[in-house]
This record gives sequence, C-alpha cells and structure tokens, in this order.
Amino acid sequence: MASVESEKQEKKKKRQKIYTLSELKTLGNQLLSSRAHINNLPLLLTFVNPSSPPHYALESLLSLQSFFLSLLPTLPPSSSTNKPSAAAADSKNDAELIYRTWLRSKFDDLVQSLIDIAISSQSEDVLREVVLDAIMEFVKIGNGGRFHSAIYHKLITSTVHSTLGLDGLLDLLISKYFKFIDVRYFTYISLEKLARTLMANDISNGKSASVDANTQSRSSIELHKIHHILSHIPPLEGLDEESEYEMWNGSGIFIKEGNHKKHTESLKAKDKQAKTKRSGDNAVSAVNVAKRMKLKFTKAWLSFLALPLPIDVYKEVLVALHQAVIPHLSNPIMLDFLTRSYDIGGVTSVMALSSLYVLMTQHGLEYPNFYEKLYALLEPSIFMAKHRAKFFQLLDSCLKSPLLPAYLAAAFAKKLSRLVISVPPSGALVIIALIHNLLRRHPSINCLVHRDDGDGTAMVDSRAGKGFSDSAEDSCNSIKTVNNKQGIDHFDNEESDPIRSNAMRSSLWEIDSLRHHYCPPVSRFVLSLESDLTVRAKTTEVAVEDFGSGSYATIFREEIRRRVKQVPLAFYKATPTYLFSEHNFAGWTFDFKEDVDPINVSITSEEHDLNSAKRQRTECS
Repeated sequence: MASVESEKQEKKKKRQKIYTLSELKTLGNQLLSSRAHINNLPLLLTFVNPSSPPHYALESLLSLQSFFLSLLPTLPPSSSTNKPSAAAADSKNDAELIYRTWLRSKFDDLVQSLIDIAISSQSEDVLREVVLDAIMEFVKIGNGGRFHSAIYHKLITSTVHSTLGLDGLLDLLISKYFKFIDVRYFTYISLEKLARTLMANDISNGKSASVDANTQSRSSIELHKIHHILSHIPPLEGLDEESEYEMWNGSGIFIKEGNHKKHTESLKAKDKQAKTKRSGDNAVSAVNVAKRMKLKFTKAWLSFLALPLPIDVYKEVLVALHQAVIPHLSNPIMLDFLTRSYDIGGVTSVMALSSLYVLMTQHGLEYPNFYEKLYALLEPSIFMAKHRAKFFQLLDSCLKSPLLPAYLAAAFAKKLSRLVISVPPSGALVIIALIHNLLRRHPSINCLVHRDDGDGTAMVDSRAGKGFSDSAEDSCNSIKTVNNKQGIDHFDNEESDPIRSNAMRSSLWEIDSLRHHYCPPVSRFVLSLESDLTVRAKTTEVAVEDFGSGSYATIFREEIRRRVKQVPLAFYKATPTYLFSEHNFAGWTFDFKEDVDPINVSITSEEHDLNSAKRQRTECS
C-alpha cells in the first residue's frame, strides 16, 4: 500500500512539472466551456493539495469552484454518506446518472482536498482564506440549495483534530462567518457531536491499561479548540418578534421541508409590498429562532462541560460561566458542573462560587450545605488568590440575608477574625470590612464584641445542638457561666462545621489586637470600626470591593499620598560620638584595638553569673 501511494505522489509531481500556469488556466477555461473537456477535471484536482505550489492550487481551485457551483443543486447525494435510492439502483445504465454520480465523487474529493489545505500548517494565509471561502460557498448551496451541514461538520471536525494553532483557520472562521445565525446553529450541532465523540474515546481509554502521552496532549489541544470556538460564538441577546438577523443560506434552516414553497411565495409577496427588508429567512419568527438556538447552545455547552477539561480551560470556563453561559441556557439548573466544581475545594471552589450564586439567587437552585462549604473556603491562601476580590464580594453578599442564623453569622465572624493573625495587611483590611458589615446586619452577635471576664468560658444550653436562635436575646441569653477561668477561647478553629465551632462562646479579641498593628491603615481602620459600632445611626455598611483587591503595593501608594501633619524628629543636645550605647546591649561591649586591622572586630560577651570572659572572633576580609 505504501508503494502504491508513493507512485501516485510521483505521478502528481510529474503532472505538475509538465503544465505551466498559463496552460493550467487554459485547462480550466476548456472545462467551463464544454463537457467534451470533462477529463480536465481530475487533472485539475491533482493540483489542489497542500504540497502543490500556492499559485497552482489557487488557479485550479478557481476553475473547479466555478464549475461545481452551477452543478451542485443537480448532483445526487454524496456517495460517502448516503445510500443510492431504489430508482438509482434500477437505472445503472443511465449514462446521465452515472455521469452525475461520478461528478459527485469528484466534488467530494475536492472538498476533502480543500479541507486538507485549510488545516495544513504549510499553507499560506492568503490561500487558506480563499480555500475557506470556497468551502463555505459549497456549504451554502451544496445540499440541493440548502445548508450542507455534512461538509461544515467535516470542516469543524478536521480543524479541531488538526495540529494548526488557534490563530489559524479558527480565527478566520470566527471573524468572517460567525455573524450568520445558521452558521452558529450548525456550529453548536457539530461541537456537541465532537464532545460526545471525545467523551466516548475517554471512556474507552479509561478502560485500557495505559494512555499514550501523545494522546493526552492531542486531547488537550482539541479541548482548547472546542472551548475557543464556543466562547467566541456570539450569543442571541434581545431577540424579539421585530428582531433582524443575518443568515448565510437564504433558504433557511428554521423552516420545515414542506413549507419551503409557501415560504418562498410569502417572501416574494412581502418584497413586492416592501414591508420588510430582512435578509434570508428573517420572516421566520425570531422567538422560534431564539428558542431553537438556545436549545442547541445548551446541548453544546453541557456536552463540553462533561469532558475532563485541562486545568487552564477549567479556570477560564469558571471565570466566564456566570456571564457568558448561564443566562443563555434553556435550563441552567441542569448545570451540575458547578456543584462538582464547588465540591473540589480550594481555588476551584472559589471560582465556581460566582456561577453557583447566580443559580441559587436567580434560578432557585437548592444546594445543601452551601454555607458549610463556604465556611471551609476561609483559609489564609484565599487572601493571595487571583480572584480574591470577586470572592470577597460574593462572601459579603451571601452573608447579607437577615434570615441567617446567629450561630452561622458568629462562626463566620470568628473565623475571619482568627485569620487576621496570619494574613497580610491587605487581607486584614478586608476582614475588618466584612466583620463590620456582619455586626451591623446581625445584632444578635454583638455579644462577641465585648464580653466581661468569665464569659469566655460560657456554656451553651441544650438548644445548641439544634441550632441557635436568630434574635439577639435568645442567642446571647442562652449562654450560662459555669466557671470563672480567664484567657480561654472556646472557638475551635479546626472544626469544619460552623455549628460545632463554639463561636457564640468566644469573642473577637483578634480584632482588638489590631489596634497595635504594625501597618498604620489597619490600626486606623480598627478605630473607625469601633466608632461605627458606637454610632450606628450615622454609619453605613462598608463597600468590600474597595478592599478586596488590595496588596502591599496599594497600601504603600495610599500611604505616600497621605499628607503628614507631624513628622518625628531626632534631637540631640550634643553630637553623638557612637551609634549604640552600652546600656542598649546589656552584657555586650564593643572594643576596638588600635594595633589591629580595623576590618577585624573583637566582640566581647559578659555572663552575669560567671566572671568576665572574653571570646574574640576575627573576620578577615
């Protein structure tokens, strides 16, 4: 088989060497002028391949494209995808049918050659663009004058499976043809089929003992391409009965087969009356179009999200899911991808929180143990995450409900205050803002702000196992002192269940310790928190987004902008003769000998309980 293929390639090369570009143009003109020169067709096809010189391939393509465009509506279905009809089987001796069937096979060869050129990394950008335009012209009328979805699916499949980068054919297809609504429609269909095929391959590979590294790399590239296409398809927004949209194929895909004649007549009547100026199939109800597009959109995305995505694609999907995908799904509650992501933990759960919050607040999703999972995300690493600003805003929104139980609000407040000890100053500012809002919204946890001696060892009565009451009176009065031991914090920082954390038996002493924080903005913010709690009527909640993306750089920039009213000065009555005095370092003396090299320093140590002993250490440069 290899020798046969090599012989064919050699014959192609010999043919290409024989003909000049002008002779090739003459062959094309002859093919277009008369059927008597039909043998020029297979000859021109040999020049349409990735190995041909670009100008030869372009000249042959122009002739073949003009030849097939006029014949496509009359050609029989593709022999590779459709079985011959009974009438065709009974008329094998019909010369015209045999001729057109042969033309169809040559057309299929041409389409495959064009796709090979389009996905080849050796093809020039100009030739690739011309080839793509030719393929899309065949897609437009190749199916008896209707959209040829089989050719388009072959194009999408070959592009995804190719080694060509994202900046090649995909960007060209997106920029030129994704404005047409029928192209978008069949793109969703093709991507859904591709995703299901990849899922089946993953299942079969999972059953095998080992998977090749090249196979995994190729699968990762394919998933990147599918996500790139899905994320660049313009969504249908704001379509109503008066909306206008553009279609690549004028006969339309949203009309049933038997209604094409009636639809054509209605279009002609409307054109005569000049009532509409829509292109293509715009007489179809836009509401119906939006409904069908949303269904295909949903199937494509759900099939894609069911695949084992690479970590970088996973993060990109989670970032844009709540804005670009969820609003356009036909049934967003079916999106169990988010619940799986939220259960993973760590940064992945943080990124999934935005979309999950949208499903819970806007689509009525019931997610059990939501606050327990949210409580588990409060770790020091979250204050250094890339998407921490959005997370803190959502955390503040999730804790805004007045129906939140007192024990839950107290647990979050105490957990955040404990994190103050181990987070950077920017994180401390966010924590103070969050706790400020919690205390304002939930007066039932004000007992955490100030607790007299002995209250820290309070014990909750038997109702604690069933949960705390929301009211301040029930939550704070349920605490009974059993002993007067001081300095004990009953809050369990390692407990993952907020109910069992004993937050209501503790106090926010960590926040009080920030009064003496080394970072001036933190200490100032704590003092403002105290004044805000004293005068509630004159204060409002703090905007968490103002602190969520803070860092050392932002704190430094804010500090250097401040106008300092008092500057500390160093004043000496006499000019100092030494940098350090002996009383600053008890037990140490600094003695320099004149006969020793000044680079060598003798350091003497005195011990209080023993006689003075000198230990000399000499460092030579």
